[in-house]
Amino acid sequence: MANAQSTGKQILGEPEIARSLVRIAHEIVERNRGVEDLLLLGIPSGGVPLAQRLAKALAFATGGPEVPVGTLDITMYRDDLGRHPIRVPQPTVIPGEVLEGRTVVLVDDVLYSGRTIRAALDALGSIGRAEAVQLAVLVDRGHRQLPIRADYVGKNLPTSRKEKVVVSLTELGAAADSVAIHPSTEPATEDAR
Repeated sequence: MANAQSTGKQILGEPEIARSLVRIAHEIVERNRGVEDLLLLGIPSGGVPLAQRLAKALAFATGGPEVPVGTLDITMYRDDLGRHPIRVPQPTVIPGEVLEGRTVVLVDDVLYSGRTIRAALDALGSIGRAEAVQLAVLVDRGHRQLPIRADYVGKNLPTSRKEKVVVSLTELGAAADSVAIHPSTEPATEDAR
């Protein structure tokens, strides 16, 4: 979600988000023993700018070039297509157009039920077969409906189902970066994270 409302409680600000991405970058380097054959794929919309920022943090951590960054559109792989407003598919961009032999790190802003990531895995599988797939999220808010777990988490944020997590990023039109919890009158969906 791009814009926070004034009724929410801010959990992370710009410095905390930046520190979280630096920590995740170091964890990725350590787990993969470097960044060779690594590919970051951001899930629109919040995952795309986070993947781009993560690529910069990885380059800084390793002193090398930026890891390739692409986007993975999951629109047609969702299991809730008829339940929400019509989504406009965005292009999937795979740098180098090859997944084979590469470790793909899926990047998203919020991990909630796991359904978005299930759709991302299906979309990725339709493109090719990666050597390995890992998941990096800025916020894990719990309440999983599927057996999916992130490999890298910026902030574990226990929430109620009556709350929603709003991630605001300047690349998506927000005045400042933040993560906030807002009260919700209806249970959160993958869109109303």
